[in-house]
Amino acid sequence: MPGPSFSTPRSVKPSVSKKRFTLSEANRTLPLVKRIVNDVVRTHEQALQLQAKLEAVEDARQTNAVQSELNKAMEHLNAFVAELTGIGCEVKDYKSGLIDFLGQHQGRDVNLCWRLGEDKIHFWHELTAGFAGRKPISTLVERV
Repeated sequence: MPGPSFSTPRSVKPSVSKKRFTLSEANRTLPLVKRIVNDVVRTHEQALQLQAKLEAVEDARQTNAVQSELNKAMEHLNAFVAELTGIGCEVKDYKSGLIDFLGQHQGRDVNLCWRLGEDKIHFWHELTAGFAGRKPISTLVERV
């Protein structure tokens, strides 16, 4: 039996952020962002489990049922990501709930970096640096 033609994302292409946030503005969005990111992480894990189940199923009827569940999970995941994008967040990682907000440091664009489980934004990084280049928020200079 041929394998499924659908798979969940293994790596994430970041969503596009257009809004620029101050640190204060980004932190004010976190109560809503946290709820949505919880849904993203949960739904992504569910989709991965359904994908694994789909790959193991041999019965055509079961395959169709699992594929339908997986499609529904992916629709939900896409809706959650779209909601975050609408807020102005950039989703970096579905598994850990890593989110960036476009901000400024010394007059240039940077990312204010938040991850599920953090109480507020504690780090920022250059646009090209990514998670590994995170710097403490205490070093952020929003105005020049």
